[in-house]
Amino acid sequence: MAPKPTCLRKSLAVVTSAATDPKLTGPILLASYFYSRRLQSILPSWLSTTAFFKTFALLFSFGLLRRISAKLSQWGLNNYRPDATFVKSEELIIITGGTSGIGALTALEFAKEEVKVVVLDLFPPKEPLPSGVMFYKCDITSTSQVAEAAEQIRMNHGDPTVLVNNAGVAYCRTILDQTEVNIRRTFEVNTIAHYWMVREFLPAMIKKNHGHVVTVASMASFVVHAQNTDYACTKASSQAFHEGLSSELVSRFDAPDVKTTIIHPTWTHTPMTGALTANSKFTELILEPELVATSIAAQVMSGRSAFLFLPPAVSFLGTIRAWPSWAQQMVRKKIGPQLAFYGGSDVQMPED
Repeated sequence: MAPKPTCLRKSLAVVTSAATDPKLTGPILLASYFYSRRLQSILPSWLSTTAFFKTFALLFSFGLLRRISAKLSQWGLNNYRPDATFVKSEELIIITGGTSGIGALTALEFAKEEVKVVVLDLFPPKEPLPSGVMFYKCDITSTSQVAEAAEQIRMNHGDPTVLVNNAGVAYCRTILDQTEVNIRRTFEVNTIAHYWMVREFLPAMIKKNHGHVVTVASMASFVVHAQNTDYACTKASSQAFHEGLSSELVSRFDAPDVKTTIIHPTWTHTPMTGALTANSKFTELILEPELVATSIAAQVMSGRSAFLFLPPAVSFLGTIRAWPSWAQQMVRKKIGPQLAFYGGSDVQMPED
């Protein structure tokens, strides 16, 4: 039986990672230089030691430059400042869309570390929440409800130090088939609500020059599926929101130690995507929500800002808008049929 596409992708990612790891290619490069005669005796006749050496020199150089670039990016994203101190007993996490899927799992990750969490959602939790996790019913598209919930949270628990903008909806219909209600709801939840949440909770972070705002976006920020245009538009907007927020924290609010992270997962097993991803006709890479949740929690507790792709192997797609038009079109043409079998959803579900 042929391996599933996901297994092939994982295998390719492992091989690619190893082939560009300087800790692996470096020793091989040195060995090929100092033991070239012995190496020639074990290489196939069509491969010379010179070609072997040049290949590993190229792999070593590429891997080293990539790691240097990643370190420079990390410093730049953090305004060339040291990591923030994350004191578990003093932090308060706000998670929107936090009663199921990624949001609920993220809350559990923080709860395991004995960090206090407040989840905001329209839907009550289906199971009892662990100790240290509190639920507030709130429609985050309503400024009055957000303001009321914020006042109660500050009164009961103090100022939140971390905001995870996770809630989202998607209906997966074509531009002509989508209803006005669903289009407006998608933008209000996935993008506009970020403004209402940040306007309530960011001022206290700025005052203390301490905090973290996490934006849960999507690979749809870069790669647009047919029949998912409104969702992709909101995720591209989330990317712009994150970039603008990061810039304003430094250039307008003098709060360079307030961290910002954006995370771009591919399709993920959640209540919202259940009917779609369960269909055998859907063949794209699908993540488990635990990976996204643990990545969010680990990044926040690291005290560093970040720009994350999940899985990391798909990060190259983040450059797609710089590709030639024909190459971009090839990608969109390939993924275009993926949702054709799906009739869309009218059920409002948290993306979390």
